[in-house]
Amino acid sequence: MTRVPAVTFKTRVRNEALGGPNPFEWKDLTSDEIFAGKRVVVFSLPGAFTPTCSTSHLPRYEEHYEAFKALGVDAVVCLSVNDAFVMFQWGKSQDAKNVFLLPDGSGEFTRKMGMLVDKSNVGFGMRSWRYSMYVVDGEIRKMFVEPGFSDNCPTDPFEVSGADTMLDYLKTL
Repeated sequence: MTRVPAVTFKTRVRNEALGGPNPFEWKDLTSDEIFAGKRVVVFSLPGAFTPTCSTSHLPRYEEHYEAFKALGVDAVVCLSVNDAFVMFQWGKSQDAKNVFLLPDGSGEFTRKMGMLVDKSNVGFGMRSWRYSMYVVDGEIRKMFVEPGFSDNCPTDPFEVSGADTMLDYLKTL
């Protein structure tokens, strides 16, 4: 089985002790902290605030969060090649309370996963291809990769990486 890449993510977390209008501080979060000893569903998408990501991909995982938990999943993680500030604001705008929004600002994790693609045709630059995966203790057990990846499809397919596909798969375990 393939393991998730070892990287350090730059995240922002609330620290009430800081007070004021911006009670947030930087926190490094490693792959081990996210995946070690846990069952994690990850879905990765091209960008926060984009149409499919905002109307379907994230909302459906958020909606089915309790169903994932009932199937033994410890965390549901949404990963995007966006910085921590963008991911935080997107989470607020989506009212995401359960799905953990993980910024891969430099694209290091996505590149090491082999999922970094050039989306310059739509003005994004380098972004993540849309996929989902089930990870147990750092090992990737199953991936659902959207079609067209091998030829960097110029569109944004959304057929297999959604919450329903992952739920159906987990129910067979």
